[in-house]
Amino acid sequence: MAPSPTKHGRDQALDFQGFLNDLQDWELSLKDKDKKMKSQVSNKASSSSRTAAVGEEKRTAGVNSKVGGGSNTGWHNSSSNYKLSSSLSSTFSTDESVPDATSEKELGNEFFKQKKYNEAIDCYSRSIAFSPTAVAYANRGMAYLKIKRFREAEEDCTEALNLDDRYIKAYSRRATARKELGKFKESFEDTEFALRLEPDNQEIKKQYAEAKAMYEKEILKKASGALQRSVERMQKGGKAEDGQHVTSTSSSGQKTGASKIQDHSEKSNGSLALKPAAIIEEVKTKRTVTDRKTEPKDYSLKNDTPISASEDLKRNARNGKQKLRASVQELANRASSLAVLEAAKNITQPKSAYQFEVAWKGFSGNRSLQAQLLKVTSPGSLPQIFKNALSTPLLSDIIKCVATFFSEDVELAVGYLDNLTKVPRFDMLVMCLSSAEKSELTKTWDEVFCGEATPIEYAEILDSLSLKYGVKR
Repeated sequence: MAPSPTKHGRDQALDFQGFLNDLQDWELSLKDKDKKMKSQVSNKASSSSRTAAVGEEKRTAGVNSKVGGGSNTGWHNSSSNYKLSSSLSSTFSTDESVPDATSEKELGNEFFKQKKYNEAIDCYSRSIAFSPTAVAYANRGMAYLKIKRFREAEEDCTEALNLDDRYIKAYSRRATARKELGKFKESFEDTEFALRLEPDNQEIKKQYAEAKAMYEKEILKKASGALQRSVERMQKGGKAEDGQHVTSTSSSGQKTGASKIQDHSEKSNGSLALKPAAIIEEVKTKRTVTDRKTEPKDYSLKNDTPISASEDLKRNARNGKQKLRASVQELANRASSLAVLEAAKNITQPKSAYQFEVAWKGFSGNRSLQAQLLKVTSPGSLPQIFKNALSTPLLSDIIKCVATFFSEDVELAVGYLDNLTKVPRFDMLVMCLSSAEKSELTKTWDEVFCGEATPIEYAEILDSLSLKYGVKR
């Protein structure tokens, strides 16, 4: 009678093993369904896992009471399998049911495809709360564009670029937002920088052309408005002068009439003494007639004066336009200089290649301001700022700028030259220098960086750096 319980225990263990296999298959199938509808299956999966675990505990307790002291080997195997199943259930519940940054971003993408932009924004916001990424910010910015919230779109794209300053989509989307906000200059700068990062991107090329056209149109509109206002002011001034001239002419005419009357009265000197009242009445009558009717001689005289003034006004207006056209560029240059000087007061260290290049171009033609921009930028931060975005023309221009203050601060200048070599793809940039740029670099190196006034302790460093810059000495 002893083998009977052992056989029964083995049967129970086999049944339990089959149950565990079914449970595992159920978990796998549920896992596949969950990938398709994560938000709906998440809560059901958790409750189902807990229910299965409770049911299994009851089933295990029943098997334990039936098997008793039977087959220890069968019970050991079933216990191990149960632990494995519990581990799988725990892993499934932890990894799949709890939302994270990636799952929220993907769910936001699904809502975006369905044109449910507000729901997509909510998902992207939760993804950013879990873990801020450039992609999540840029995607939320795109959703904001769709619902015409351009200010928020610009801010999100800026945040994305703070995390990844080479993210083309963020530049493109921010350019779109800025165009809608009327920031045509900034929109053009975004597309220009994006095109520099991906010169063969056809969409960026098209966007760049549109942004450039709108920016140029805005400049032309502002210049035309300023020209028109200046012409109107000149015309008003000319009319005022013409009015004064006509008034003076009328006054002189009245004086002439009065003098004629006086001459007439002098000729009739005898009569004047005898009949003063009659002569006074005659003077009044003639003055009235002169005002009402114009004599032929005075007609031609009075008409000549306004015509001459009108011609003078037109001539002055033409001359004024010519002078104004000649001075528009000068006025623009003055305004630009004032704006540059104002901006120079608050120069801060740029955080990305885009910010550096925009500021550098803004100070174009002014080496002192470009040098100031470099000096507020730590030499050690150059590799992190530029990453893969440093261009050959900008590299050449920075070297020329460093040469302008080399004698003033040799240590700082050498620091810039040294850290520029640590920028990614520096060797490739040096290879892309034109023959003229290489010749000018060699001349600068020999005359400035390795001149007679260079301290000995820095001369050795510069000699080794010359090899990295491809300078043949």
